Amino acid sequence: MLTRRTFIALTAASSSALAQAAKPGKPNVIATPPPTGPGLVTADITKLAPETEQLDLYLLIGQSNMKGRGVMPETAANNPRILAMHLKDDQWYIARHPLHLTGNAQTFAGHDNAGVGPGLAFAEAIAMAHPRSTIGLIPCAVGGSQIKLWQRGAKLYDEAMRRAKLTLQTTAPLKGRIRAALWLQGESDARPAELAVYEAKLLKLVDDLRSDLDSPELPFIACTIGEMGDAAKLDGKAGINQILLSLSQKRPHTACIDCRDLKTHIGDSVHFDTVAQNIIGQRYAETLLKLP
Repeated sequence: MLTRRTFIALTAASSSALAQAAKPGKPNVIATPPPTGPGLVTADITKLAPETEQLDLYLLIGQSNMKGRGVMPETAANNPRILAMHLKDDQWYIARHPLHLTGNAQTFAGHDNAGVGPGLAFAEAIAMAHPRSTIGLIPCAVGGSQIKLWQRGAKLYDEAMRRAKLTLQTTAPLKGRIRAALWLQGESDARPAELAVYEAKLLKLVDDLRSDLDSPELPFIACTIGEMGDAAKLDGKAGINQILLSLSQKRPHTACIDCRDLKTHIGDSVHFDTVAQNIIGQRYAETLLKLP
């Protein structure tokens, strides 16, 4: 769980950012600042971190809340046991925020609005629970993406498979294994016309991931989307969440973490803030660790 000291620090950082972003008469949407130097620290995914004996890989898929928009901490994470594959160059670095960095790994040129998502807090909790493991994160989320882009043959699904299979090939001597896929998506499909077909597409996504990765029992952990903001849109969000929450009844080795209680966001009633994202990451880890 989050320590009290960490929770207070994250809350303070989020509150400070909100205060700085406040403008009379306008929504207090936080523009996620770019990462600060130095650049990412390179890592060798073909070698285990000291005192570890296995490589556990995790696929991060979905839209902007998986990508993350939370305000980043002042100090970058630097745990050599937690690595991340860069979106642009397919190279590996010590994981830090933003995991979904779209800019240059050293200068950050070309960076978009990616910030704190749930992936790093998840990895930190898993690393603590499994001290003999090196953790490898494969970030693939894309903001604004509908689930139709995460179907076999569509560009985001196919790109995620390319990155996953490249990682498995590269880490074959270490017997690297993808241990789970984490899914956080649904805001772009929270409309009546999309709700009617969302469940079928979600189940197909689970089935195709398992088939294409040759892992029939691959754990798939979803997360509810935020039920915040405009009342006119809440029915659609609630509809998506009911589908996500019923996932474990339709496919074995799946789960959905319920985060409907989290209401703090960056000011747009859509994107979870840093505190909420870290809680989501912790819940992902707790759920995976309990999954049969």
